[in-house]
Amino acid sequence: MVHGTHNAVEDSRNKDIQIYINGEFFPREDAKISVLDSGYLVGDGIWEALRLHKGVLVFLKDHLDRLWQSAASVGMQFPFTKEGLIEEVWKTLNKNNMQDHVHVRIMITRGIKKTPSQDPRLTISGPNVVILPEYKKASPESKEKGITLFTSTIRRGSPDYLDPRLNCHSKLHEVQALIQAIEAGADEALMLDVNGFVATCNATNFFIIKDNEVYTSTGQYCMNGITRAKVIEACKINNIPCHQKDFSLFDVYGADEAFVTGTFGGLTPVTKIDGRIIGEKSYGDFTRKLSGLYNELIDKEVADGKD
Repeated sequence: MVHGTHNAVEDSRNKDIQIYINGEFFPREDAKISVLDSGYLVGDGIWEALRLHKGVLVFLKDHLDRLWQSAASVGMQFPFTKEGLIEEVWKTLNKNNMQDHVHVRIMITRGIKKTPSQDPRLTISGPNVVILPEYKKASPESKEKGITLFTSTIRRGSPDYLDPRLNCHSKLHEVQALIQAIEAGADEALMLDVNGFVATCNATNFFIIKDNEVYTSTGQYCMNGITRAKVIEACKINNIPCHQKDFSLFDVYGADEAFVTGTFGGLTPVTKIDGRIIGEKSYGDFTRKLSGLYNELIDKEVADGKD
């Protein structure tokens, strides 16, 4: 059985979802994009993931700002505003009668190519917009069990060739890192930066706890995760020391606790890294406390969204 941060409670309603493609809705089995799409041909696309919680898309502004920043970074022009895109997201959610425990994936590619090529000037339509909503509730059993990590030899690259902060469709090096971890018997991969410091995981951001203080990477070589930022914010609000700095595997192996963050799973504890047991419990007390503080931020967002 697949185990990791994206383990979800099985929900039979997902087989009947309607998926949005460029203003139209299609059943799951009929939702298709051309093989000449830029995203399929050369990974020329960007994406964002949102959570619908009690009728509110939480941390929506942060996600939209990141999506527009990604578009600016790759030179992609949107023929719609943030308000226009969110209107389409709500159309999709309402089409599926969705209110809670929903994960929404927005995928935007440069469009259809005239012929297979990297050249954006050969794009003849677009951008292509897909909105894929699913009922996805993180498995509580998986969260209590925690995950194991293996440090991959695949490094997070420097910003001068593919900025690690860019949420793009080109994820092959993360896939390679994950395959290495799986073949080593772990659930997911821990990745170092070009200088050998701990950067991130293949699909989530990484934190350690030592002596009641929280550490995460500088953020220069990892996805600028919204959940990561909210954990840092929760620490600040609650006067918990939280350091964004370089640290190595030496520090990781001696940590009291470790956890990863992501939009879908929130905070997920890490129990073992490279065969070394981390902490005394599968779900450490400090990690559980931080998870509660993060959930308080979500509750506040929901309350503010319903005012």
